[in-house]
Parts: sequence; C-alpha cells; structure tokens
Amino acid sequence: MFENFRVFETEFAGRPLKIETGKMAQLANGECLVRYGETTIHVAATAAAKPRDGIDFFPLSVDFEEKLYSVGKIPGSFLKREGRPTDKAILVCRMIDRPIRPLFPKDMRNDVSIVCTVMSVDPDCSPEIAALVGTSVALSISDIPWDGPISGVSVGLIDGEFIINPTAEQRKLSQMAVTVASTDERIAMIEAGANEVSDEDMFNGIMAGHAENQKIIEFIKGIQREIGKEKFSYPSNKPDPEMFEEIRDFAIDDVKAALDTDDKTVRDERLKPVYEKVHEHFDEIYPDQAAKIDECMYLTQKFVVRRWLLDEQKRVDGRGMDEIRPLAAEVGLLPRVHGSGMFTRGQTQVLTVATLGSTRDNQLLDGIDDEESKRYIHHYNFPSYSVGETKPSRGPGRREVGHGALAERALVPVIPPVEEFPYTIRLVSEVLSSNGSTSQGSICGSTLALMDAGVPIKAPVAGISCGLITEGSRWMTMVDIQGLEDFFGDMDFKVAGTKKGITAIQMDLKIHGLTPEIIKEAFAKTHKARNYILDEVMLPVIAEPRPELSKYAPKMLSTIVPVDKIREVIGSGGKVIQKICAECDVTIDIEDDGHCYVAGIDIEKCRRAMDIIDTIVNDPEPGSYYSGRVTRIMDFGAFVEIAPGKEGLVHISQLDIKRTENVTDVVNVGDIVKVKVLEIDDKGRLNLSRREALIDLDGAVPENVLPEKQPRRERSDRPRGDRPRRDRNDRH
Repeated sequence: MFENFRVFETEFAGRPLKIETGKMAQLANGECLVRYGETTIHVAATAAAKPRDGIDFFPLSVDFEEKLYSVGKIPGSFLKREGRPTDKAILVCRMIDRPIRPLFPKDMRNDVSIVCTVMSVDPDCSPEIAALVGTSVALSISDIPWDGPISGVSVGLIDGEFIINPTAEQRKLSQMAVTVASTDERIAMIEAGANEVSDEDMFNGIMAGHAENQKIIEFIKGIQREIGKEKFSYPSNKPDPEMFEEIRDFAIDDVKAALDTDDKTVRDERLKPVYEKVHEHFDEIYPDQAAKIDECMYLTQKFVVRRWLLDEQKRVDGRGMDEIRPLAAEVGLLPRVHGSGMFTRGQTQVLTVATLGSTRDNQLLDGIDDEESKRYIHHYNFPSYSVGETKPSRGPGRREVGHGALAERALVPVIPPVEEFPYTIRLVSEVLSSNGSTSQGSICGSTLALMDAGVPIKAPVAGISCGLITEGSRWMTMVDIQGLEDFFGDMDFKVAGTKKGITAIQMDLKIHGLTPEIIKEAFAKTHKARNYILDEVMLPVIAEPRPELSKYAPKMLSTIVPVDKIREVIGSGGKVIQKICAECDVTIDIEDDGHCYVAGIDIEKCRRAMDIIDTIVNDPEPGSYYSGRVTRIMDFGAFVEIAPGKEGLVHISQLDIKRTENVTDVVNVGDIVKVKVLEIDDKGRLNLSRREALIDLDGAVPENVLPEKQPRRERSDRPRGDRPRRDRNDRH
C-alpha cells in the first residue's frame, strides 16, 4: 500500500536515529517521522503554490506542537485538550526557525509552514533536537527551494568533558546547555545557557557540536540523493539590476544624508520625503511596480550602510567599531515595588521591576518535560511606543517570549538557591525605547533590579551584542549594534555573562553561517564590552545587593519539619495550618520533603508562626520559652495555648513578678504572652510561668528582691533541636 515508504537508519551520539518517510501526510511537500531512541516526532513541510497578494517578506512559520499524550499526561485544563503553545514550545519554534530561515531564497514570497508534532518523548533523547533534524530532512527531500541540509546537536559539559546530546541525568550535572546547528561548512545557529563558562570552553563546545553535526548532514544528503524531489520555481520579487541601479543612483545622495544620524526618529522623518521623491519620479517609468521600487529603496539603504561599515569603517552615529553607545543606569525608581532598575544604551532603554513572593507563587508548568514548576520568572514587554509606532497591545508574541526567556536564562546561574533565599522571584522588563538589542538591555536592567531588591545574586550579569558585515571572503564585526546595523547587517550575536564567564548566548543570522574565526572575535569583543558595562556603569550605581529587603516585600523564614510531623502541622482538613495563618497573618508552604516556608510582611508575626510550628513538631521541655495566646481565664490562673492542641496553665502566682489579686488585672483572653515551661506532669499537662519568663528574658526584678541583690540570670534562647533553620530576617 505504501510503495514510497522508506526507512533510513544511523547512530546519533550513541543512540539509534531512524528516519521514516513515504507513509504519512502524503499531501505535504515533504514529511518524515523521526525516531530518536523512543522519542518520535512527525515533521511536515508545506509550501503555498503561489504568493499571497501584497506580501513583501518571506512568510515562514514553524510550529512545535507538544502533545501531552507523548508523555502519558492528560491536559489539566477544563477542556482537557492542548491549548496555546507553552513558552517552551515557542522557544523551540524560534530555535528551529533561526538556522533554516537564511537558507531559503531571499526573493521567495510563497508561504512555507513547518509543523513538528511531538508524538512520543524519551527524556534521554531530546525532542527539540529530533525536531530540528526532522525539519532538515523534510525540507531537503521536498520540492521547496532550500539550500540545506543542516543538523543540530545539544552540547553539555561535565567534569571538563563535552557531552553530545546529554541524557536527562547528564543535563542536571552539565555546566552548560548549548544547541549548535550547522551547515556542511559553517555554524548556522548557537543558543546557550551556561554556568559562567569561559569563552574558551564555550568555543570548544561549539566546535565539538559542529563536528558531530557533519555526520548527520552527510546522512541527510544520502536521503536527499535517493528520494529528494526537484525544487519548484517561484515568482521572484527581485527588481531587475538595471532598475535597482537606476533608482540607487537617483536616490543615493539623499539616502546618505537621511541615514547620517544616530537618532532613529530623525532618520525616519528624513527618509519619508526621499521615498516620496523616488515614487514621484519612477512610478510612471515603472507602472504598477511600487513594491519593487520600495525594494530598491531598501536595497539602496542596505548598500549605503554596508559600504560605510565595510569600506569606510564608519557607523551612522560616528562611533568606533568597538565603541559602546552612551550608557546610564539607575536603581530604586519606583517606591512601592520590591526592586527596580533602569538601563539605557543610546536610544535603547529598559526598566526592569523585581517582585518577591512566597514559594506558593512558583509558576506551575504543564509540558512534555519533567519541569513542573519554576521559582525564577522573567517577562519581557515590547509596547509599540518603544519604536514610535501606534498599535494596540495584543499580549506577548513569540518575540516577547523569546527575549524574556533569553534574559531569564542569563540570570538563572546567579540566582541563589531556594535553601539560601526562599523566595519566588519575578522580573518584568518594560522596553521604554528600542533602537537595537533590547534583550541585552533587559539583562543589565534585571541585574540592577535584583540587587536593588536585595536578592543575594552570586555575581552581576551584563549583556551586549556583536554585529557582522560580510562580502565574499571579507568580513568585519562591530560591538553594540543599533537597529539600523541589525536591520542591514548579517548577524546579531548576543552574549551575556559575569566577569567570570558566559551565562547565555543567542545568535541570529541572515547568512548561511559563521566561521570559527568570526565566533572567536565575537566572544573577545563581547567579553571586553560586558566587563566595561559592569565596571564603568552598573557597579558604580549599586556595587552589591542591598543588605535589607524592601519594607513592602514579604519576609521569609524557613525550617525543615520532620516528614512524620507534617500531618500534625497541617491538621485535619488543614485546620491547624489555617489557624496559624489566620492568627499570624502569614502564608505557610510545606513541601513533601519537609521544607517549610513562612512568609508575611511583619517579621514578628512570621517568628510567631515559626514558634508555633516548632512547638508542634518539638515536644515542650521544662526550661524552654514560648509565646502563647491566652485562651481561658479562671480564678486560679490563665490557660495559654503555645501551639494548636498544646495548652498549659499559668497559675495566678506565676502571672506577674508582683502579687496578683485578679487574673484579669494582668492578662485577658486573646493576649499574646511569653511563658516558660516549669514542668510537665505525668499526665502530660503543662505548667507555665509568665513570671519566670519576664525575669529570665526581660530582666524584670521581683518585688521582694532589692536591685543590688537581684540574682544574676543568663539570657538563653529556646532550644531548636538539630534541624536546620534559616532566618531571612538577618537581611531585613
């Protein structure tokens, strides 16, 4: 029945890779089923027969569809079906898009759609890598014009050894997670997160991935030779060379004058009359070809900028090739938030705000990997006014998700672990003005906001981008590219890191790939630039995290509750823990392993809640001190509850340092009092003393003892046992 069915097999990083084609989705231009270990991805590549009217760009879409049946899960939504793509899926779409897009013809306008459907997931065999390889196969064997194939691998670093496509356990140990895509000659895409890895280790890891990619590229070429279709022809929107030269010569002087400014707004205003002048002159010469005239104007601007950079070593704002635009940094801009920082680089300006919450504020995740929640969250917003445009906000798009994830990845290695800083951390970067590399501005602004919030990050992080212009074998790089250089250039190589090493990389290309020499130079320039930003701009503003959190931030205490005592702290139906939260105005989170977090605005109330929890899990001992609530008044004394279900009597003789006639002269129901455990009788009843607590803890003097003869008593803290307890109030 399936006469065109073919199976191709090889080994990929020590695991079997099988490509099946010719059985499924036969109406697509190209398709394949990728089996990598037990990971199974179906990839379909489809192209429109002709371009849509009015399209002046290449409309490529990539979808990575996570099906929860692939990991044996039922979706958690009310509808019980997959909804909008997760952030992780969007990031994979962008990761696949970046290396394949430059390999399509630049003048093609037919819609192309890539759909990668995740059908089965083996945690040890990355579905992202399988989808990237499958996309390359589907495009290579299709009739869609494309200058592939490519291949991609993931590279880890464990104990100084590079691991290709690390397993799930190896990924937990790895010092870096680098995805490298390659053509048969060059490196087409790099995306990385790393734990302050050196430039040298990162470069060597990239080259190790590039070498491994060559094996899969040869494998795909073999498939293409056997079953690949002839590529179809398409209507080109490319203007005739004569038309371009005529328009270029007519407008080039005006274009040069318009572009020769570092102000994006001024440049845009200068270009409007130039376009009007060109159309007025050429619309009659080339009737019904307004789109091609605009394309010629775009090519003219590109020609001018690239000639300036490559031949004259001139940048539109007059900077040197390794010179950074004017920089500024501020912190503490917003009085009621927990932390804020604004970073400005030329006309690019980003304000980042930090918010601290309890661990119950962790983001819950419902995806195909084993990550169920995260406590550090970064969101990036790019409003239309940041580029001087008017457009309604429709929520975050793929670009916003991608840039937020890049900034998040850059800061993750320096975020303190939950054991040291038991908070959920959310950063929001608001792009106020954009003229190139707002994602890197977000990274710098995030470092400022975190330190302003008092988050004890391990080291400050800065980010910078490096651009590229190529022409044949000639090439040159420049640091801190602005919008015009990004738009007309060949590369946006973003690198973030501390002074010690790299924490994140993202590389966007418009050409087929980079040579090792270009990558080395980009690393060297970005390393020098980010050190300059840290030393000269950011650290003079705030040299280290603030010693205290904002008074508006929740205060957090943590301890470890024995697992067998968790039920007692929670109580039947949650009654005990709810009572503690209501009484102390706090939130309490207890994890299955016994980690317990108490959060509230008032640190004294947090301590009160922690005392109650400690009392529940630790049996009171004679000589220990507690804060308790008066629950009942009797003629002979008052009953004080030191923890839910643990109540003791303070006899009237033990209520105060002086003689007490009436209990209500000293305490009333609801009062919080300090007490000392005098004894525990054979029935387990507690005898408490407020009098002894006043003398021991507050240094009160009994009425029958003269001051000069007052017995000396040592102040003591209540014993806490052997369980570790961390008190974040030391920082408040």
